[in-house]
Amino acid sequence: MAENDFDFSGLEKRLGVSRRTFLKFCTGVAASLGLSSNAAMAMAKAVADPKRRPPVIWLHGQECTGPTEALLRCEQPTLEHLLLDLISLDYHQTLDTGAGHQVEEIKKRSMQENKGKYLLVIEGAIPVKDNGIYCKIAGETMLHLTHEAAEHAAAIVAYGSCASWGGVQAAAPNPTGAKGAPQVLEGKTVVTIPGCPPNPANFIGTVLYFVTYGKLPPIDELGRPKWAYGRLIHENCYRRPHFDAGRFATEFGDKGHREGWCLYKMGCKGPETYNNCPSLEFNNLGGGVWPVGVGHPCFGCSEGGVGFNKPMFALADVKTHTPPNMFPPIEDRQQSSGVTAGAAALVGVAVGAALGASAMVTKKLGEQEKQQD
Repeated sequence: MAENDFDFSGLEKRLGVSRRTFLKFCTGVAASLGLSSNAAMAMAKAVADPKRRPPVIWLHGQECTGPTEALLRCEQPTLEHLLLDLISLDYHQTLDTGAGHQVEEIKKRSMQENKGKYLLVIEGAIPVKDNGIYCKIAGETMLHLTHEAAEHAAAIVAYGSCASWGGVQAAAPNPTGAKGAPQVLEGKTVVTIPGCPPNPANFIGTVLYFVTYGKLPPIDELGRPKWAYGRLIHENCYRRPHFDAGRFATEFGDKGHREGWCLYKMGCKGPETYNNCPSLEFNNLGGGVWPVGVGHPCFGCSEGGVGFNKPMFALADVKTHTPPNMFPPIEDRQQSSGVTAGAAALVGVAVGAALGASAMVTKKLGEQEKQQD
């Protein structure tokens, strides 16, 4: 259906935003997912159709409610638009208006009436030791509730590091036997959105894909959506040039730290952590609002064998290439002829551009000679 054939009037009234603003949002989500502008229109149509809003059952295990707290602060879309226009949130212990037997009955009724249709979201780790007695809701263990809700779910999403691989609860010695949803629900496909907390945009983009296409986006071997976790933080980090040049901060407050140099030697786990933090940032604020952006090393929260398990100041296992550790400290380097590092970098860029231009001219001349022959 062409854009002009689609009636936005009802949608504009519900959302309180213009068609332009809404389509801009859908286009941004589609672009993040690596989809075309046609997908943006498909998403807009899906959101406009109330019948396509999936019922959602949201369970909470061992956690700090950080993922939900992050979602509460999301602005694109806001929480009320997510709840009222993208999904039908039938059960969520933190956001439910009711309590006790009332909400538990609503949950069971929703799962019964929507078999094979509802989206199950799991937040928090699931303890399995001693039959799961270390986390109970309404007199039932989280372990039992997870298996019960997963049985007839259309799709399962583990939201946050605790739900994805156990999080801090699963760190040694792990006295409760905490595990992530994929480890508990063996044999079932569980999409993981790890992070502590995860970026709400990664969750919303995944849910919007599900609402639009009735299936979950492509995932990697750990269940993470490839569009959000397909690249190392190290690849897109704006401190990467300092890494390549051998400029490292070694402690909080030193010259390198004050001037924004690479945090690798302070234990940054960006070189072994897959996430889109550098490009997406947090809280829709921009301006570097994410751990590395505010001067703190990444601790690898979206990687099960790194976050909460690897010592903070232990060096990361670099997935790309070995860092230039043989470079002397910045203070020991000699600057010749008064040329600063910044000036040298500019010269390098200029030389590179000149070489590139020369290569293009040579190529074109060669093509012209061939044509003349």
